[in-house]
Amino acid sequence: MGQVETKKNAEALSMIKFQTLLLLFCLQFGALFSKSRTVESSSVRNLQSVFDEAESGDTLLLKGLFKVSLLKVNKPLFIIGKDAEFVSKDGDEILVIASDSVLVKNIVFKDVEASFLKDRAAIRLLEVQQVQVDNNQFINTFFGVYVQNSSNCIISNNTLQGKAGDEVHAGNAIHIWKAERIEVINNVAEGHRDGIYFEFVNQSFISGNISKNNMRYGLHFMFSNYDIYENNQFENNGSGVAVMFSKHIRMLNNTFKENWGGASYGILLKEISDGVMKHNRFELNTVGVYAEGANRIQIDSNVFVRNGKALDIKGNCMDNKILNNNFLGNTFEVLTNSKGNLNFFEGNYWGQYSGYDLNKDGVGDVPHRPVNLFALITDKIPAASMLLHSPLVHGLDMAERIFPQLIPEQLIDKKPQMKPLNL
Repeated sequence: MGQVETKKNAEALSMIKFQTLLLLFCLQFGALFSKSRTVESSSVRNLQSVFDEAESGDTLLLKGLFKVSLLKVNKPLFIIGKDAEFVSKDGDEILVIASDSVLVKNIVFKDVEASFLKDRAAIRLLEVQQVQVDNNQFINTFFGVYVQNSSNCIISNNTLQGKAGDEVHAGNAIHIWKAERIEVINNVAEGHRDGIYFEFVNQSFISGNISKNNMRYGLHFMFSNYDIYENNQFENNGSGVAVMFSKHIRMLNNTFKENWGGASYGILLKEISDGVMKHNRFELNTVGVYAEGANRIQIDSNVFVRNGKALDIKGNCMDNKILNNNFLGNTFEVLTNSKGNLNFFEGNYWGQYSGYDLNKDGVGDVPHRPVNLFALITDKIPAASMLLHSPLVHGLDMAERIFPQLIPEQLIDKKPQMKPLNL
């Protein structure tokens, strides 16, 4: 990706962070100096009437257990819990926010039932701006937070615990559709279909989240452009992370760990272009990175450790740069389904490199071919994996590396590192 595009992405990130800080300041400052009213569940029969009667900009301090039907917020309010719980009385949605400049904080939301007709959510943001959902707890809610056709909103510091038994009866912890400049920061999402779901979401930022033990994806990302996700942890999800049909995505400092299964991977890159994947860690995944139709992605300074296959890059991936990565203890380093190579590998440390460095410059004197013949065989015939460490297989692999017939002859790293890079 060119310097101009990188500069644009950096400027976009700076603007997003500035807008986040400004929104946080405005909401928190407004809550401190607005007119406050304490609302206790024991003295209120109809919480909706409390919302309706409040003036714009009021702070409502809620205490106790509120059994509610669908609540709607139609004006700017600061709704803050002090040992407050919202339990859905009929299993339907709990809170719909249809006004700009709303803060919802420190509340426990419970028991939104699954539905085949409607994506029921504990909190729905509906065509709004400058809303923050902060430091709440979601327990057994079909969808946790659902952001729809909104912009300049923050979902932060929430814990979302689902009880999904199968994908059919499971919703997403944080679901964002058709939005711009959304911040998803420091949340914990577990036990849902997808931990975080983005569709048609642009110029947004996902940071510091833990998404684990979800049925399908830790992060599911579709038709979304100019977004950044960094410093997140995706662990033990059904299929890891999927980033699809998107462009100009920056993936930085994330951890993809223990995503195991017959069709599982740390991350799937499908039909994406012009992105950066840097300083990530892929550990103990069936496949670290699975790329199909991925073009002009810079895969730089990542660590791949103890994965089944570190990289599975299909033949329809072009102009990707795989630079300065560490490949440590993976069963197979690179797999492809093409005899050609349209990508560039250089300066990586390969744990399976068996070359030498006579001039002691730290770079191997012999190029490394990271595609293993037996990886191609086991990809077609999984049962053959029982022969992985047999002398026959080692002999075939050595012969193929010297006189390549099946592995891509041009898929080589001309500057393999002799020692792991300090990343």
